[in-house]
Amino acid sequence: MSKRIIIYTAEDVASHSTPTSCWVSRGGKVYDVTSFLNDHPGGDDYILKYAGKNIEQVMKDKHEHDHSESAYEMLDEYIVGRLGSDTTTVSEDWEATDDFHPDDTDQAKDFEKNQFLDLRKPLLRQVWQANWSKSYYLQQVHQPRHLSYPARFFGPDILEYNTRTVWYVVPIFWGPIASYLFLRSALQWSILLPAFTAQPMLPWKALWLIPKRNYIQTLLCFFVGNAIWTLLEYVFHRFLFHIDALLPDHRAFLTLHFLMHGVHHYLPMDRLRLVMPPALFFTLQSPMTRLAHALFPPPMANGIISGAFTFYILYDCMHYALHHTRLPAYFKEMKKYHLAHHYKNFDLGFGVTSKIWDIMFNTILPV
Repeated sequence: MSKRIIIYTAEDVASHSTPTSCWVSRGGKVYDVTSFLNDHPGGDDYILKYAGKNIEQVMKDKHEHDHSESAYEMLDEYIVGRLGSDTTTVSEDWEATDDFHPDDTDQAKDFEKNQFLDLRKPLLRQVWQANWSKSYYLQQVHQPRHLSYPARFFGPDILEYNTRTVWYVVPIFWGPIASYLFLRSALQWSILLPAFTAQPMLPWKALWLIPKRNYIQTLLCFFVGNAIWTLLEYVFHRFLFHIDALLPDHRAFLTLHFLMHGVHHYLPMDRLRLVMPPALFFTLQSPMTRLAHALFPPPMANGIISGAFTFYILYDCMHYALHHTRLPAYFKEMKKYHLAHHYKNFDLGFGVTSKIWDIMFNTILPV
């Protein structure tokens, strides 16, 4: 049975530089020579001296150590993979322009060069069956590609449909929910409401019963929810979507990462994958709303959640606009800031609607 050849990065090789795990590279191939250390005629110290490094020139240097043709043939017995392309497009020199429109990627040349994802085929199965290391996946997924049409995730249309979300789905779906929670909060300051499933229309029918002071109390909670969302936006983006360092090197986790946020960095201008599908945000908001109801009485909790949901709608619609719309001054500045997160440094600049938490947590991205 032939070995499964994995695509690694130079950083992968460099991380294996000990007597218990000794890798070297040569001619674009990666070798695990750990089991050969004790059998090396020149002693294991000689190999360990170059552990984790490229040994191309060393093996050719007769003054350093003379190698026969059989030594090169023997080396092939220890091959475990090959080095992938180290070409990058993300650069500290990148600058955003007001009319930023990147050129489409040559799909055939891109795949031939990088051996990462073939944009001409459904992507998700390729990620699941991939033969890359985590390091190579993260390196490549953060190098933007561009298509004039939405990339395909699945072969079957019924599955593909559920991966695409038009931007206006967000306000249409979540707007009424945020409004309902606002009214429910205002009414709950005066009376104890039954469960939503018992009388779902009650807040709308009882609008005339809500005194002005209730609206003021709910509005204060609403503003608190606005502020909380800006923090959640930062936390989700930095510590969930960019959990790169803690991501296990397993295809299940790489696929999940790709689905949640990796695809957005890989195809940042894909119009149908710039806002969260309702199912994804429903999953993310569930523990947060449960926590709000555990910490606060019902009218406060619903007012805060209403404010957070409203700012979520603003966040997702603004995120779409930052990628595809001409904007007024403040938003134009945030557009440059956010695009720099994609094209300049993806480890900084996590704020989308505001830079405030980037400033506070020292992740501000100079643009």
